[in-house]
Order: sequence, then C-alpha cells, then structure tokens
Amino acid sequence: MKLQVRMKCTRIGLCYYYTASASTSHFNQRILHLKNASGATKLNDALQLFDEMLQRQPPPNIIQFNQLINLIVKMKHYSTALSLFKQMRFMGVPSDLYSMTISINCHCRLNQVTYGFALLATIFKQGHPPSLATYTTLIHGLVLADRVFEAVELFKKLLRDKLCEPNQVMYGTVINGLCKVGHTNKALELLTFMESGSCKPCVHHYNTVIDSLCKDRMVDDALELFTRMIEKGVRADVITYNSLIHGLCNFGRETEAAKMLIDMEEEGVSPGVHTFTILVDSFCKQGSVKDAELAVQAMVRRGLNPDVITYSALIDGYCLRGEIDEAEKVLDGMVEKELVPNIITYNSLINGYCKTKRIGKAMRLFQEIQDKGLIPDVITYSSMLQGLFKSGNPAAARELFNKMQAKGQAPDICTYRILFHGMCENGECSDALVLFRSMGSDTMTKDVNLYTILIKGCRKYGKLDLAMGLFDELSLKGLKPNVRTYTVMISVLCQQGLFGEAKDLLRKMEENGCSPNSVTYNAIVQEFLKYKEFQEAEILLEEMMNLGFSPDSANFEMLLHLIPTTVQDSPMRTIIQKLTNIKQMNG
Repeated sequence: MKLQVRMKCTRIGLCYYYTASASTSHFNQRILHLKNASGATKLNDALQLFDEMLQRQPPPNIIQFNQLINLIVKMKHYSTALSLFKQMRFMGVPSDLYSMTISINCHCRLNQVTYGFALLATIFKQGHPPSLATYTTLIHGLVLADRVFEAVELFKKLLRDKLCEPNQVMYGTVINGLCKVGHTNKALELLTFMESGSCKPCVHHYNTVIDSLCKDRMVDDALELFTRMIEKGVRADVITYNSLIHGLCNFGRETEAAKMLIDMEEEGVSPGVHTFTILVDSFCKQGSVKDAELAVQAMVRRGLNPDVITYSALIDGYCLRGEIDEAEKVLDGMVEKELVPNIITYNSLINGYCKTKRIGKAMRLFQEIQDKGLIPDVITYSSMLQGLFKSGNPAAARELFNKMQAKGQAPDICTYRILFHGMCENGECSDALVLFRSMGSDTMTKDVNLYTILIKGCRKYGKLDLAMGLFDELSLKGLKPNVRTYTVMISVLCQQGLFGEAKDLLRKMEENGCSPNSVTYNAIVQEFLKYKEFQEAEILLEEMMNLGFSPDSANFEMLLHLIPTTVQDSPMRTIIQKLTNIKQMNG
C-alpha cells in the first residue's frame, strides 16, 4: 500500500515538473520574442503576457516577471512597470533584490528618487544586502534629479565604508554627473583615481571628460588627456574624435580638426556623417563655404550620405554670405534626395532673406512652412521681426510679435532685444518703455543689453532725461553696465553739455573693470570736437592713440577741417599730422 502511494506521489511530482518546465520554456520564448519585437503593439503584447503569467497556477518564477517588466522599463513606461509590481505583490508573488532595483530605477526615472531611497530601506529591512546595481541605480537617480553632490557623497560613503566595489558603470555615472554640473576638474580627478586603481577607465569614461573639457573651452587639456589615453592603451573611438574635432572647430582651429580627421582614418576609426557635419558647420560659420562643399564631397566619396543637419549647415553658410541663390540650390538638391527640411533649415533661409531685405520671400516662406505643418520657433519669429523692422514695417513687426505670443511661443531675450531695437530705431521709444515696464520683475528686465538699447533709443530721439534715469536703474538693480552701455551714456552726457561728467564716467568705467574700447574713445572725442571742446579732445586723442586706437573716418574728417584754424606748432596739429601720415602709410 505504501509503495502504491509513493508511486502515485512520484507521478504527480513528475507531472508538475514537466508542466512547470513546459510553462517556463513557453514564457521564456514569448519574452524573447517580445525583446526582439518592435511596433505600436509591443507594450500591449507585454501587458497581455503579464496577465497570462499572473493567472497561471502556479505562477512563473520571479526571474521571468523581472525579465518581462524590465522590457517595459526599456520602453520607458516606468509608471506601468511600478503598477505591475504592485499587482504582483497583491497576488502574493514574492519580490527579490533585482525586482526592487528595477522599482528603484523606475522611481528615479520619474524624478521620485526619495521613493527610491525608501525602497533601499525596505531592502535592508528584508535582510538583503543591496547589490552594486542597486547603489548605481540610486547614484544615477540623484544625477538625474540634479542632486550631483549628494550622488558624489553616496559614492564616497560606499568607498569609505567598503559597502561595495565600484565598477566601470558606477564610476561612469559619477563622472558623467560631475561633468553635467560643470565640475570637469573633479571628474578628471576621479578619472585619474580610476587609472591608479584596479577598475581601469575605458574609452567611455575618457570620452565624457574629453567632451566636457572641450565644452569648457579647455581644448588643449582635452588633447592632453587624449594623448594620455592613447599612451595607456585605450583605443579612441568615433565619439572621442568627434568631441575633439568639435572643440578645435569652436576655437577656429579647422586646420588641426581636418588633420585629426586624417589621423582617425589612419587609426582605423571611420568618421561618420556627424564627424563631417561638424566640419561643414564650422567652415560655414567661418565663411569658408567652398571648404564646406569640399567636406561634403569627401563624405560622399566615403559612401556617407549628408543628412538634413549637414545640408542645413550648408544653407546657413550661404545665407551668412548673402548668397541666397546658392542656398536655394542646396535646398532644391536636398528635396531631390527626398530629405525633408526641418525648421532649422527654413530658419536659415528666412534669416538669409531678411538679411538681404527680401522680406516678401521671407513672408511667403514663413507661411509655407506653416502650411506644411511645421511650427515656427522663437528663432523663426525673431528673424522675421528683424526683417520687418529693417524693411521699415514696424507695425507689421509689432503685429507678428503679438501673434507669436497668442500662439504660445514665448519670446526669449534675443527676441526682446530685436523688438526693442526695432521700436527705438523707428521712433517708438515711449512704446518700448511701456512694454519694458509691463514685463514687471521678469528676468528679462535684468538684461544690461536691453537697457543699453533703450538708453540708445532715448538718446537718438532727444529723451536724455529718460536715458539718464534708465542708466541709474542699472546700479539700483545691481547690474553692471558693459562697454556699449558706458559708450552710449557718455554720448548722452555730452549731449547734455555735461562734459566733465562724461570724462568722469570714462574714468569710472575703467575703475569698474570695464576698459573703454576704440568705439568709446571715438564717441567721446566726436562729442568734444562737435561742441568745440578742442583742448579736452586733444588730450583724449593722445590717450587713445597711446592705447593703440585710431580715430574713425568721421572723427578724421572733423580733424582735417580743423587744420586751417590750428596753430602751426600746436599739439593738435601734431596729432593731425601724425594721423595723416598713418593714413597715407596704410592707404
């Protein structure tokens, strides 16, 4: 009898084993299929599979649930993933350390890092030692939440208390966080620490720091680190070279950038479309469109197809040179290749039309892009405003500005500068001031350049008291005037007949660490000459020449007219003679 019962139990056990094994295999295959799938139904398919797994008795093991939910996390459906874990707990499916870590990651991605730390406390309560992945996830969450210094402190604690041995991923997370908040030197220190330890940095760590150094305008330091990386046997990849090429181009060092392109190919690293686009964009910004065209030809020879960004850079290059017809040819060629221009492409062309006073074409293109379903951005509107003001259509510009706001497009500081400059140039200073005051305590009202535009507008239309009031406001708001502000204000004081105060302001700007430039000296000299303050003008002319500045053409003409009335041996005549000699030598 006992033997029969034992045989029956064995058969039941074997039956369960084969059923569970088949079920496990079935779910594994479907999870694998989902992993390789794509399309709009992928999430729904995953949720359907989850329901089936949850209803199966006995349910699959936690590993399969984790695999499935991790797929949903990779689709960036973090709230959904958390909801699924909640359902599992309700149905009595036990969680493990890996599922808790996935949950922490979801909370961190949803900017709920505090909940992530609450889950860490739960892990401790359950008696699980947190894994390296758990700590790395929390550090990454702090970085995502812009709490980088807390991330660094946690990292230090892990090292100090030997809670875990950081791997390349954890080091990379901290290095990336430090670079993100501009502490590139600290990131470099950590990279150096890695070099001396057992966990050596890989190319990705070097790339992060090299890119950050280039963005911090420390391209020579980036090149030094690049050399050090190579010496340590770490092979550079296309991202390394792209960062360095971009950094060099930003400093106008295109020749070195082009050489680096040759070097990378010699090292067996193939440049991509982005690599060449960096060069194309840089050449265009320098006005060397021919070199940009050669770069495009070089990439095509290598079997690379220029993309929308490449062509947009080329169009911008031609527009900056005023060669609009050539820019239109590039656009046509782009469309022939079935590349769809984006708002950046059209912005360059609209800006080109406006700069060359083809406002009609700009308006038509502005309407055309909206008909195509593209939404004008702040750059589109700013270019259009500038074009309308320059073409003498201030009313149309004001109307467009109102439409821009009505459509929910917020003006940026550049838009306001264009608007106020256009209004002031067209005799609408009072309206510009009313608009400026209506902005209240907005950060825009703390822009020194806006004040300078308004002060200049008031000076142009004789509203000198208003100009002086605006200048006084700067110090009340704790704002420092720049060289343009001081230059305009010196002219205002001279027009008020306050020559002593004008000269005092010239000295004051130097005391405040703002050195006068050639424009400043020319402005004050012109005012002194205009009001026949020849003795002071003479002193200022001598001073500016000693600083290496020369009078501009307007001042030079005024000085030439003084020759007949100037005494033969006077210092002024000596200055004029010296300037004449310089002009002849340069002429």
